[in-house]
Amino acid sequence: MRRNYNFYVYIMSNSRRTVFYIGVTNNIERRVSEHQESAASKSSSFTGQYNCSDLIYVEHYKYIYNAIAREKQLKGWLRQ
Repeated sequence: MRRNYNFYVYIMSNSRRTVFYIGVTNNIERRVSEHQESAASKSSSFTGQYNCSDLIYVEHYKYIYNAIAREKQLKGWLRQ
């Protein structure tokens, strides 16, 4: 039996939209908060180094395998 859950594919960016971070999570509020804390503290993480503190896009999925497939698709796109 498969369970339905909430999974999210999301894109974070900096204020000038020159850098993008694409990820998957099951708790979008917590994950965005973590990225914002990293950006604010200038941590050594990707979002900290590039100040990716703005959530600019979210998609919802019931199944993790669909969310992961979409994340891989987005990561394969050109930034243009």
